[in-house]
Amino acid sequence: MPRRALLLLTALVLALHALVLLGLPDLATRLHSPEVAAFSTRSIALPPPQPAPTAPPRPTPPPKPKPKPQPAPVAQDALPALPADAFPTDAASLAAATAGDIAVPIEQPPERLEAPAQLPVAPAPAASEALAAASAPDAPASAPQESTSAPTEPPEPRDPGLAITLPGGASAQAGGAVPPPVRVPPPTRLAFEVSGEVKRFHYSASAEMLWKHDGTHYEARQEIRAFLIGSRAQTSVGQLTAHGLQPRRFGDRVRSEQAAHFDFDQGRITFSANTPSAPIAPGAQDRLSVFIELASLIAAAPERYPEGTEIALTTASARSASRWVFRVAQTEPLELPAGTITALKLQRVPEDEHDQRADLWLAPSVHYLPVRLRITQSSGDFVDLRLKETSTP
Repeated sequence: MPRRALLLLTALVLALHALVLLGLPDLATRLHSPEVAAFSTRSIALPPPQPAPTAPPRPTPPPKPKPKPQPAPVAQDALPALPADAFPTDAASLAAATAGDIAVPIEQPPERLEAPAQLPVAPAPAASEALAAASAPDAPASAPQESTSAPTEPPEPRDPGLAITLPGGASAQAGGAVPPPVRVPPPTRLAFEVSGEVKRFHYSASAEMLWKHDGTHYEARQEIRAFLIGSRAQTSVGQLTAHGLQPRRFGDRVRSEQAAHFDFDQGRITFSANTPSAPIAPGAQDRLSVFIELASLIAAAPERYPEGTEIALTTASARSASRWVFRVAQTEPLELPAGTITALKLQRVPEDEHDQRADLWLAPSVHYLPVRLRITQSSGDFVDLRLKETSTP
């Protein structure tokens, strides 16, 4: 073999051996020692942000209830205001009043009379349901048809304050220029025994009427009291005129007072209870002064009022005004706590079958002031005031 070829072959063998010897250890290391990662990272995706909470829809507020109409006022005429509405026939009213409501008689001179404390009326336990008992000018012709002016009120019918009808139906023209004569009774205090029945409950009480005047101004006060129950009082103040009494203010008090204010210049009565005002004319009275006015009319000329005569007066309570009609009956003797007294009987004519009945007796011996009053409701409940004594205040 040539020498040159042998050298090449020898060099090749040596190179292969060197390669094997030098490369095997490194290969073994890589086969038996796996790579250990010194540090690795990864990306973590953040969850999407939660949507902002939405506010719940606001509940629709319920519609406001329509205001309920106020119930018709309950008549306060539970105790004596002598006729139809003045006295008690239901004990609820009197029971509501407190004994501390009893008013003290007025000692002021009549000419200084302010609005006196009003007569509270509280019935005995079952005795408190009392008996009571201009249209605007037309718009000017030049005004447009669609006028924005305030609507005009229709004219109100206005009864004469006082009207007297004789038995044959003839009118005595009491509302005319010449009023009937009057003779006002002198100042007097009247004390009464009171008995009554409400829903078969019988009760007893006491009452007093105080009448004072100085010839120009007058003051009247009436109070009814029941033991352990309370009281109700009514007052009337005003002037003395050719028509007799002209009230200025009428008050009615059980626990709180309500009042009627008379404005004869404007021809209206207004009420503290915010009930609608009412028209009046000269001769109109309140539920206390009406009894003194009847006494004044008949005392001046008893012959002008034969049996069957009707005396009609506009009469106001503390909340409203209505027409009261009294029919003259006969003169008869009465057995009263004060003794036997002859008196002229008057009967209030009821407006309908449900209206209360009232019988009133006026005695000449006490200047035709009332000596007995009996009021009967359609249910049969009644209250009866009978004179016990009289005195000078």
